[in-house]
Amino acid sequence: MNIRPIRTESDYEAALRELSAFFDNEPEPGTEDGDRFEVLATLVEVYEAKRFPIEAPDPIEAIRFRMEQGGLTVKDLVPSIGQTNRVYEVLNGKRGLTIEMIRKLHRNLGIPAESLIGT
Repeated sequence: MNIRPIRTESDYEAALRELSAFFDNEPEPGTEDGDRFEVLATLVEVYEAKRFPIEAPDPIEAIRFRMEQGGLTVKDLVPSIGQTNRVYEVLNGKRGLTIEMIRKLHRNLGIPAESLIGT
């Protein structure tokens, strides 16, 4: 198997072209083509993570997105955050999330904890 690291944009494009040939007919894992496909996909994934990093969302934006996604209201956040006025304080950035709020938002609403922790 002759595979090189992806160091440049042209290396990346060549790897994508080669991978695209496998998409219509993905090879069986454990075969020579399957191993090549898996290694190329891993190299592309690593290159993309370095070259095009995706920043974690702002915690409040993550909450608002989940509210929009699920048709939730401020009242739906009360079990996770506390009284209505506290929910508004959090949503308006006047109060930070506590560890307990993060746990409850994750558990009750399925918001990824990583999104709620922020950077």
